[in-house]
Amino acid sequence: MIPPIVRRGLFLAPLLWLAGCNTVVLNPSGDIAAQQADLVVISTLLMLLIIVPVMFLICLFAWRYRKANTSAKYEPNWDHSTKLELLIWGAPLLIVIVLGALTWIYTHLLDPYRPLSRIDHQRPVAANVKPLEVQVVALDWKWMFIYPEQGIATVNELYTPIDVPVRFKLTSSTVMNAFYIPAMAGMIYTMPSMQTELNAVMNKAGVYDGFSANYSGAGFSQMRFKYHGVSQGEFDAWVAKTKAAGGGELNRAEFIALDKPTISHPIMHFATVEQGLFDRIVNRCVVDGTVCMNEQMHSDAKRVKAAVAVKQLEKEVCTTDVATAAVAAPTIRKE
Repeated sequence: MIPPIVRRGLFLAPLLWLAGCNTVVLNPSGDIAAQQADLVVISTLLMLLIIVPVMFLICLFAWRYRKANTSAKYEPNWDHSTKLELLIWGAPLLIVIVLGALTWIYTHLLDPYRPLSRIDHQRPVAANVKPLEVQVVALDWKWMFIYPEQGIATVNELYTPIDVPVRFKLTSSTVMNAFYIPAMAGMIYTMPSMQTELNAVMNKAGVYDGFSANYSGAGFSQMRFKYHGVSQGEFDAWVAKTKAAGGGELNRAEFIALDKPTISHPIMHFATVEQGLFDRIVNRCVVDGTVCMNEQMHSDAKRVKAAVAVKQLEKEVCTTDVATAAVAAPTIRKE
């Protein structure tokens, strides 16, 4: 027989599985993710200022005014207390105001498009530091990373140096996805025909998980990659190794082949990248003979502008003709 106290505690046994959970969101290694974790903790504590007293008072009232407690004060006609009303409405109002202020501040401070102002809470970004640019393309179902300054590209593998600002420029080849490295920063959407941006930094060397946080089809669960945060020297060595390995060129033909849906795609490296490939992906003109969207929109804008100018000219000409006719017409006087 199992003792009663043990039986009552068996329902807590599944909580032991949580001991193996990786709480990376609340214990990140990048400064942006760390600030986001601070916001989560602060917001939770502020809300607990209401939740905990309410839960405590529910239990207290249930105990104090139970049927068996005949000593509790009985006031069937009571219906109002100014002090209690002020407490019930005032405390939540103050917390909502504080939460609103925090949300407004952090929304602007952690804007993914905003260039970084600091490496961590102790080190600001030096004025002469240039962010590392990484162009990200979400494919079905894999991730492509292009390093335009280094002239290399990878599939399902990302390297960046630690303590160096990174500017991700992101797009998607087909459907909307969400780029997410929990240890580094919050997720940012990738959308076809559009470019989004994420500024972030990693402060601790290691290998971290990256994945898509937006369902995009059959291979969504395997749309993952490994992110390596390394020292500057290790990053330079990795770039040199990738170039020396001779992985071929990532050109338009290679991209079209990679754009076909695959699941659990292997890691790939490219020693060179065709100039302007990312812009062609964004503007949907990778295939030869396709007009780029930015060129099409520029032509449309010029055509609309010209049409407006013609209408304006016609209006001015008509106004001038009417005025001229009015001046030239003879004046008839009645004698």
